[in-house]
Amino acid sequence: MSSPTVRAISPNDAAEWLASDEPPQFIDVRTPGEYELAHVDGAQLLPMDQLMTWVHTLDPDRPVLVLCHHGIRSMRVALYLASQGFTDAVNLAGGIERWSKEVDARVPRY
Repeated sequence: MSSPTVRAISPNDAAEWLASDEPPQFIDVRTPGEYELAHVDGAQLLPMDQLMTWVHTLDPDRPVLVLCHHGIRSMRVALYLASQGFTDAVNLAGGIERWSKEVDARVPRY
């Protein structure tokens, strides 16, 4: 049995997708404190450490775009979602840090 795979997309591609007629479910898996420091409008805070409590609230048949600080935690969550039957779990490469640099400089870096 092969391991699940997920794709990673750039912040610019993510911004286009989020602005499209069919945006993905957009989740931020950082902590509430991190979210308070900086967040991307439209991202739903679902902390990684509470994954088992919220995973069943997402639609596994709709794409899910996952965000964290640098892209490591979000990749782990996306891989987990893929292993649970989510058909299109996508990691935001570089996380909110790269989003701030490439898409929206108003989002604070920390």
